[in-house]
Amino acid sequence: MRLLRTYLNEEQREQPAAHQASPIGVLRSEHRGALGEAHGAVPDGTTVFDDEIPDVANLDPVLLGALRQAATDAADDGVEFFVNSGWRSPAYQEQLLHEAVSKYGSEKEAARWVATPNTSAHVSGDAVDIGPFDATAWLSEHGAKYGLCQIYRNEPWHYELRPEAIDHGCPPMYADPTHDPRMQQ
Repeated sequence: MRLLRTYLNEEQREQPAAHQASPIGVLRSEHRGALGEAHGAVPDGTTVFDDEIPDVANLDPVLLGALRQAATDAADDGVEFFVNSGWRSPAYQEQLLHEAVSKYGSEKEAARWVATPNTSAHVSGDAVDIGPFDATAWLSEHGAKYGLCQIYRNEPWHYELRPEAIDHGCPPMYADPTHDPRMQQ
């Protein structure tokens, strides 16, 4: 758990608990998504059970089912999952990418945190960013049982469905999205 905390910079530590650790949460809170909820901006306190929120409703149904089962089981351990980001429209993804370039100073550095609309698993509804820290720690320990795997070492909040993980464990993580072959399209 201590290693995951090293990913938090000072600005991220000041975010509400539901949004800690994620640079997307930081960008989202700074600008509140000019495109709004219909495009994937998430209201504070959103859970995997909030069907009326497009960010949740537009997730892949199998991913959402796995998340809901994991969240139900985590609740038995006193852990609550909040959705910091799920499905995003291509326009919202583009907005986040432009904001990341401004924040990190280059497209190369921004690519470590935000994918293009054409490569983002969020745009396809195949990825979710979960918070707070205790939820990501719980998923780190138990997520494979549900097929939920952390994909990038630098993003402990980012989970995608890998059904084969149920029997074989999660695949090795990429250092960051720039090492993921899916991002090279």
